[in-house]
Amino acid sequence: MSSSCLLLTNAHLIDPATGREGPGAVLVRDDRIADVHWGKPASVPEGAEVIECGGQVLTAGLVDLRAFVGEPGAEHRETLASASAAAAAGGVTTLVCMPDTNPPIDDPAIVDFVLRRARDTASTHVLPAAAITKGLAGQVMTEFGLLTEAGAVAFTDGLKAVTNAQVMRRALTYARDFGVLLMQHVEEPTLVGDGVMNEGEMASRLGLHGIPREAETILLERDIRLVRLTGGRYHAAMISCADSVEIVRRAKEAGLPVTCGVSVNNLVLNENDIGHYRTFCKLSPPLRTEADRQAVVAALNEGVIDVIVSDHNPQDVETKRLPFAEAADGALGIETLLAAALRLVHAGDIALPRLLAALSAAPSRVLGRETGHLRPGAPADLVLIDPDAPYVLDKRQLKSRSKNSPFDEARLQGQAALTMVAGRIVHRIEESR
Repeated sequence: MSSSCLLLTNAHLIDPATGREGPGAVLVRDDRIADVHWGKPASVPEGAEVIECGGQVLTAGLVDLRAFVGEPGAEHRETLASASAAAAAGGVTTLVCMPDTNPPIDDPAIVDFVLRRARDTASTHVLPAAAITKGLAGQVMTEFGLLTEAGAVAFTDGLKAVTNAQVMRRALTYARDFGVLLMQHVEEPTLVGDGVMNEGEMASRLGLHGIPREAETILLERDIRLVRLTGGRYHAAMISCADSVEIVRRAKEAGLPVTCGVSVNNLVLNENDIGHYRTFCKLSPPLRTEADRQAVVAALNEGVIDVIVSDHNPQDVETKRLPFAEAADGALGIETLLAAALRLVHAGDIALPRLLAALSAAPSRVLGRETGHLRPGAPADLVLIDPDAPYVLDKRQLKSRSKNSPFDEARLQGQAALTMVAGRIVHRIEESR
C-alpha cells in the first residue's frame, strides 16, 4: 500500500533526535516527511490519505546495526526478504547486515549483489557491512576504499574479533584515512575457549564451562588503546558487563572517537533465563549476571552506551536442538527488538524517548545517515507504536525463516502497529493478522 500524500494524524509524536514529544501529525509526500505539526490538528491537504493514529506513538523508524542474514549461502536460515519482513513487523526500517555469509562480504561484487538483491526483494532498507579482513580470517585487510565505493556502510568481521593487534592497528589507520567506521565483536576467542555461558555460580550449578568477563574487557581495552594511537572511528558492537561500561566511559571522557552498542538480550535477560539449558538463550556475548544487566541499563540511560541492537542471528533446528554446550550461539531478535526493549519502559527503568533515541537516532548518527528524525525533509521512515498492546509470542507467527527466539512463549507488551519505509507502508497490524 502506498500513496504520494499521507497524513498521519492524532498521534503522540516522539522525535528520537531531540527527545521532543507531544500530540501532533506528520504529513508525508512521496518518500519524505513534508511537514510535522505539533499540537494543533493539521488541515488535510487535498487528495491526501488520512491515517488515524488513535493517540499511539509515532516516531522515526528503528535502525538495527547488527543483523545476520543467511543470503548468500545460507538461505535456509534467512533471506534478505524474510529478514526485512521480520524487521518491518518489528518497526525496524533500516538493518545493517553482517558480512558472515558464503561467500563473505569481502569483495565489491558481493556488496553489489546484496544491494541489488535487497532492492529487488527486501521491504526495508538493507545496508551491507563489509569484512575488515579477507575471508573473515583476521589476517589480510580488505580494500576499504573499493568496498566503500560499492556501498558498504561499515567494516566488521561479524561474529569474529580481529585479534591480531597489528592488523587492527592498520585497519583503524585506514578507517581514519577513509573516514569509515569499524565495528568490533569484543570477545577474545582464546579466553572464551570452550566456555558456553557466563562464568560464575550459575555455570557451576549447571556444570557448564564459563566465559569470563575478561574475554570482553581485555580486547576492549586493547582496542581503545589502538584508537588512541590511530584516531580511527571505533564502535564496540556489543558490551555486556559493568567493567566494559567503565572502559567505554573513560574513552569517551578522553574524547576518543568511540561508540558502543548493547544487545537487547543483555538489557532485559540475565544468566538465570538459561534455566534448564535453554539453547535459545545461548548467545555471544553470553547473558551475564543481574548486576551486569543493571549496569548496562544504567549506562544506556546515561548515554555511555549509544545504541541497542537486535543481534539477530537465525539458527536452524539442527544447530539449536542440541545439548547446550554443543548448540550454536545466536537467537532471533529483529522482530522482537521493540517489544523486548519496551520491557525497560514498562518497568520504569528508562523513559520512552531515551529508548527510541538508542533504537533510531543514535544508530543513524553512528552510520552518518539522515534517518532518525521527525522533521521536514527527513526520509519518511516511520513506525507507529502501540506501547501497551499485550500478547504472548508465538514463534509460528514470526516472519523469520528460523524460530530460535529467546522470547518464545514470553508475555510481551508493545508492538509496531504500522511501519513505513520511504513513504510506503510495509507493515500494518490489520493486514498481518
